[in-house]
Amino acid sequence: MKRRPAAKSPTILLFGRHAVAAALANPLRRVRRLHLGEAAARSFEIPRERAGLEVRRADERGFELLLGRGAVHQGVALEVEALAPIDPGTFLDENPQARRIVAVDQVTDPRNLGAILRSAGAFGVDLVILPERHAAPLDGVCARAAAGGLDLVPIALVVNLARSLTELKERGFTVVGLAGEAEGSLDADPPAEPWVLVLGSEGEGMRRLVRERCDRLASLPIDPRIESLNVSVAAGIALWALSRPAR
Repeated sequence: MKRRPAAKSPTILLFGRHAVAAALANPLRRVRRLHLGEAAARSFEIPRERAGLEVRRADERGFELLLGRGAVHQGVALEVEALAPIDPGTFLDENPQARRIVAVDQVTDPRNLGAILRSAGAFGVDLVILPERHAAPLDGVCARAAAGGLDLVPIALVVNLARSLTELKERGFTVVGLAGEAEGSLDADPPAEPWVLVLGSEGEGMRRLVRERCDRLASLPIDPRIESLNVSVAAGIALWALSRPAR
């Protein structure tokens, strides 16, 4: 599936070794310029395919001007163009082997979204679906938290997430929404592949129409004295449970 950024895609600054290395290794990612600190310049490896990439040296003040104060950049930053989003239906037509999808409903914290992408990459998720509006930006903060997941897992942006879930159900996917109040445990009764795991926002959870499109809701078996888990933590545990061999 080819993902080609628009001709005048805005520049995004990725930073941190894992995020930058993943972007450089992604042939679909259009890169513009690499910034390296003194120590990183001695150890950071640039792929052979990126041999002509412009490289600039930067000190700590230069990174602060580039990224803002407090960015944990590890002496590495990369100017890139955004990856063009893909259409879920087209992706599945061209990748019929795809069996695991995560749909994220209105998670607006880029660190949480990045951590979800990191878990998605770790547990073999084939596609992540996000709403076009009210979702965290796929920027450097998200990429840093994703530790490479932003360039590893295909991402689709959709206008209507509820409608997309309906279309996935028509393709044979079981849609399971993660909800703390659900009686059934995801670990006790995991869905068979192909499945879609739906994650709600940090505060209010899934929107009503998204929830109604789920075939069922499931919870994680946590101590009742703990009201809930952070959405990215819950995502990692849920994906681990869904990825375990059939028992």
